Amino acid sequence: MDIDANDNSSTNDPTYFSYYAHLQHQQNMLQDFVRTSTYKSAITQLSTYSISGKLVMDVGAGSGILSFFAVQNGATKVYAIEASNMAAKMQLFLDFAKNNPTSKNAFLADKIQIIKAKVEEINDFIPQVDTIISEPIGVLLLHERMLESYIYARDKYLKPNGTMCPSMGTICLAPVTDSYLWAETMTKARFWQQNDYYDIDLSPLAEEATKEYFTSPVVGCFNPNSIMCNEKSVTRHNVDFYTIKLKDMLTIEIPVEWEIKYTGIIHAIGGWFDCEFNLPAARRDEISSNNPQTDLKNQDKFGFNNNLSCLPITLSTSPAHTPTHWQQVRFLLPEPTAVNYGQKIFGLVTLTANEHRSYDIKFDYSISNGLSKAFDFPSTNSSTFIDSPPKKSALWYLNEQVYNYSYNSDMALDSKPESLGLYS
Repeated sequence: MDIDANDNSSTNDPTYFSYYAHLQHQQNMLQDFVRTSTYKSAITQLSTYSISGKLVMDVGAGSGILSFFAVQNGATKVYAIEASNMAAKMQLFLDFAKNNPTSKNAFLADKIQIIKAKVEEINDFIPQVDTIISEPIGVLLLHERMLESYIYARDKYLKPNGTMCPSMGTICLAPVTDSYLWAETMTKARFWQQNDYYDIDLSPLAEEATKEYFTSPVVGCFNPNSIMCNEKSVTRHNVDFYTIKLKDMLTIEIPVEWEIKYTGIIHAIGGWFDCEFNLPAARRDEISSNNPQTDLKNQDKFGFNNNLSCLPITLSTSPAHTPTHWQQVRFLLPEPTAVNYGQKIFGLVTLTANEHRSYDIKFDYSISNGLSKAFDFPSTNSSTFIDSPPKKSALWYLNEQVYNYSYNSDMALDSKPESLGLYS
């Protein structure tokens, strides 16, 4: 099915917006210290140039926390766009602030206009704004396809050289060894191989079960020591929120080239993301030329420097950093791949937007034989081989992600599926 770049609507929209109308889900995000504190830091750091005395739009405002941060930092007015019924709950904050002028929240009074709509369907007049803030991020950066709404808002409502907060996302991919998770998943799939389950043969669904289990990404934290490539060869694909076009969000191709750092077995591809908060390049250049000397002592009451020296600010969901509610994600290979130290894996990860507010992910790859690359770029669409090494492929559906709550990442490096006969 072809997907319109100007329409990221989905049959899943009612469920999606209903989910985010629940306070327990908003609380889960608010209690993510890395997420909330990084946004607080970023908005404070950007306040001198992009928030104080400015018009701000908050896309997907949710509980309103980012709007509140903007008002704390001097925003003249914030247009809080929220399509779910969380909009009514956010209004309770504003009503309380207006009716209780001596309360801690009094600063919010008459500063925020809540608009209950998708940003693509706003009927109210909104002027162009100086800054757009949003937390449009899902698993592997892209899940839920909220980034498209963020970009739509940029194209329609942001002033020239206005600020996007965040400004860039980076998708990170690396091969990982995770024998425990692979063995556990295969054991679950093999339940359907039974031919005498209460006198019923379950095996007609065995192939379908294996396919279902191994096309479902597994969300959860994993041990950074399970990464099998050198740090410098971890794939990092930047998505610049200032420049990317909506149509370019429908298909994203990411070439990979991993140099293996130790002999072992690759069971999955590990994925995570980083987000960066920065001013647009033209604005940074303008400020730098007008202020050649940066005052590092110019701190606000929170201890933040309102100058360029502290930018960019980065939010990382790397397995080597403090865990977040996004965690990381593993894409299990249906057939684990044995590799030797120094070998390289060349391939292409293709993410294709689907109608489930997510992406289908295809991975075509091969291991170099030591002579040359397995893929012939730059024509990533053709994926032409040289040397004719064996090509392998895997497919996952990001919207079918599962969570493994009983998983212990420390076990990943110890268990041996081969001893259980699960590789055959």
